[in-house]
Amino acid sequence: MPDEKVDPTAAQQVELAIRRLDSLSTLPLVAVQFFSRLLQPQFSPSAIAEIIELDPALTARILSIIHRQGLSVSGEKFSLRHAIDKLPAHLIREVLFSVKILGAFESGDDRTMLRKELALHSLAVACCAKDIAEIVSPRINPLLAHCAGLLHDIGKLALQEVMPKSFAHILEEAKSTGAGACTIEQKHLGLDHTILGKRLAQKWHLPHQIALAIWLHHSDVVRISQNMPEARIAQVVQLADSIARQSGIGRSGSFDSPEPPEQIAQSLAINLEQLQQIRRKLPETVRQKSEVLGLDLPNAAASYCDIVHTTAARLAHEHTELSLENRQLQSDSSHFDFIKEFLLGIDSAAGAIDTAENFAVSWQKFYQTGMVCLYLAPQAGSQSLEAVVVENLSQTKLIYLNVPPETPSIPKVIARDFEILDAHDYVDWLFEQLDVDFDSNQTKLMPLLAGGKAIGAIVFELRYPADVELFWEKFRTSASIAGSVLDAACDAAKQQRYLEQFAQLLVKPKDIQPRDATESSLSALVEMAAGAAHELNNPLSVISGRAQFLSETETEQGKKQILKQIQENAGEISRIIEGLMSFARPQEPRPTETNIKKILDEAVQLTSQKTGVEHINIQIEVTDDLKSVFVDSAQIVSAIANVFSNAIESYTGSLGPIKVTAIPEESGNFVKLQISDLGCGMDAQTLEKATQPFFSAKPAGRKQGMGLAYTHRFVQLNKGQLRIVSRPGSGTTVTIMLPCK
Repeated sequence: MPDEKVDPTAAQQVELAIRRLDSLSTLPLVAVQFFSRLLQPQFSPSAIAEIIELDPALTARILSIIHRQGLSVSGEKFSLRHAIDKLPAHLIREVLFSVKILGAFESGDDRTMLRKELALHSLAVACCAKDIAEIVSPRINPLLAHCAGLLHDIGKLALQEVMPKSFAHILEEAKSTGAGACTIEQKHLGLDHTILGKRLAQKWHLPHQIALAIWLHHSDVVRISQNMPEARIAQVVQLADSIARQSGIGRSGSFDSPEPPEQIAQSLAINLEQLQQIRRKLPETVRQKSEVLGLDLPNAAASYCDIVHTTAARLAHEHTELSLENRQLQSDSSHFDFIKEFLLGIDSAAGAIDTAENFAVSWQKFYQTGMVCLYLAPQAGSQSLEAVVVENLSQTKLIYLNVPPETPSIPKVIARDFEILDAHDYVDWLFEQLDVDFDSNQTKLMPLLAGGKAIGAIVFELRYPADVELFWEKFRTSASIAGSVLDAACDAAKQQRYLEQFAQLLVKPKDIQPRDATESSLSALVEMAAGAAHELNNPLSVISGRAQFLSETETEQGKKQILKQIQENAGEISRIIEGLMSFARPQEPRPTETNIKKILDEAVQLTSQKTGVEHINIQIEVTDDLKSVFVDSAQIVSAIANVFSNAIESYTGSLGPIKVTAIPEESGNFVKLQISDLGCGMDAQTLEKATQPFFSAKPAGRKQGMGLAYTHRFVQLNKGQLRIVSRPGSGTTVTIMLPCK
């Protein structure tokens, strides 16, 4: 019986609902715990930190706030509690008073009980992941592993919130069939909680390693980590999830057999004795942590929680809104012209240093400063950096500088936090290499921050040093805008390099691996490629949207034309990205029994339409006893048409013959289709890259190089095989094996 088809709009509807989710809800029992501490006369963030770091909803919300505040919590020094201590107390109070309470107004408790069981499972995975991280080598930050384990199932928690009945039915079916939650989710929704969790992690700006653990903890992380070391944290979470499920703590929602922990433990250099020690310790650790959350207490009065929540949230929200509104009005009135000029000067094809030059010129003009020098932090392992110097009257020049050994390019005091410093106290090495003299009494230094770290710095002569405090907030906001734009420019170049690497991996032969392993690896790489391509749309949307907004208010025709060019180029890049995502995520095949002769005839017609050649010299020979093939005819017609088109283009002069033969394969399970031409052929280097996306031997600008890539993709999706033999001057033969059933 064929598999049940998923409504193609189901996944879109689920993703739309998830995208509307700004935060997760917490349990009423947890709310009782932190409300009681919030209402104490002397409130401090440290008093509430131990509750926050044990609850998925609170942890995710605080991490999002931390990112918004420009604080860094990633890497080896990750500490959620340390970051909480840096947040203003009033901000933490507002977050906690405004958090949603699950089931606060519901009479039944089934939904709340399910969330409690899911929360216990997440807590068990978090505690277990922390213990594992303390053992593995090379060492993973235990606090980061704890947080990744706590948040690994936020996709499930989100599903329960936005579609509780459907989620309950999914769990019931998983239980009745002994299946994993991912399998049933894919069956009914078209995607699973790991993808939804990744989407939420990206939307809420959770640390990159946590997002990887959320996304990959049900994947073959042992193999993925071999080429992607940062994914090792997903191994830790996968092992912790397996141990927690075997220990029967809470409820994961999956009823298939957990992954055997021994193999994952071995890949993390954990021996059996250490594994047993982690198992024995886990129940007591979870019991202690659940007491902090109050999960074992009787249900508190819902009315009491609701009254406290409503009153406190209103007061905190109104206070914060007034403060933000006042600051926003001041910032908007003084910065709109500056931001407008800076954004209008951005060229869609410009590099990061060109954008930096534009910002430095606008900075000098808007703030009426003296000379300006803006430099970008060097890449890892390099002591050389790019800089732009703006002299008086906006005269600019681009230069290269060398940072002395053992000297940070960005002083540590401003490497992660904004501050305005006296430049000559920190960057003498810079002034020694410049051929202009900055006034030592007036020159200031401040960082360009993005994502909690300095990606560059700006040095400038402040002609009114006494006004530093007056300009402090304006400088911080302007530098933040520059940091974000420059960081996006650098990330765009980095993402492009990633896409090229992914494209190479998609066609890299894996002869030593079984077929199933190859397809699994390809699937993982395709997902990563699509994710990387998807991320490029964010800066493109910002650039296009800003350009459109400014164009509507701009009266000067020259500037309107520049803005139009920005929009058009951003649109062209988006179309290229859509092409890559279409390759990465094609429509699932819908195979039917189809006559091979009919497929070939339709491919000839399609080729004629694509190439504009009315009479194609194609000789087709099909044996009389040939069976039908069981494929998606539309995809295979397109695949064969791409081969025909390449064959036509291989003839440099008059159009030569194309010979097509179709015979049964010896086993009787496949039809062997051979397409031969006598064209120019390919050398070994070109043949090796023939099915690689965006590779083309044609001159630049002629072809996107996706024809054989799509052919290879469609044939694989339809459970077929593709082989190409070619020699320069002797033509090319493409062999396609198509299944009969």
